[in-house]
Amino acid sequence: MQNSQILAHVITEPIAIENQSLSIIESRINYSGQRENLDIIKRVIHATADFDFLENLQFTENVIFNTREILRTGKNHVIVTDTEMLKSGINKNITQKFGIEIFCNSSNPEVKRESQERKITRAIVNIEHAAEKFPNAIYAIGNAPTALIRLCELVQEKAANPALIIGVPVGFVNVIEAKNFLEALENIPKIISRGNKGGSTVACAIVNAILYGL
Repeated sequence: MQNSQILAHVITEPIAIENQSLSIIESRINYSGQRENLDIIKRVIHATADFDFLENLQFTENVIFNTREILRTGKNHVIVTDTEMLKSGINKNITQKFGIEIFCNSSNPEVKRESQERKITRAIVNIEHAAEKFPNAIYAIGNAPTALIRLCELVQEKAANPALIIGVPVGFVNVIEAKNFLEALENIPKIISRGNKGGSTVACAIVNAILYGL
């Protein structure tokens, strides 16, 4: 069968593909938690095809509802990301509509220079700069556990008080330690992926799922 003949028998409209995917996902999961959390979980599974995230993602109470209210009412209009990749994947139509700024300084030459001089990751420097400018921002970390550890230190030092921390770095070095540090912080709204799983794709899916609910 030629490619054109194959395409004639499959779903090709993007919105139809997405809707059917989400329908399939919902039919395969049984979730008894808050409905707003399910919106996030479905989007993460849709982005990763990994149903482990049904049990893997951890939410503080009412975190999705409260974050959306913050973004709607204009109390917080900044989302800080640990990588340019994550920044680029966030839905710009929605952020522009609600006047939400997305901040990531990791590609700045000065950040690179400082990280080399201090022998630390650029992600750490990026987070430090962000905390100085936007101590109450929403922070999304999907790639750099060192950034998450530094952010948690800044919270302990009272140098930052984020409206939300999405802590879903992926990997094997510093990852579990970073997530445990975040989990231990009190009075900070948070979303965490347990274990080694996570990534910029997961963080992006979480941010966009929150934004879609606006």
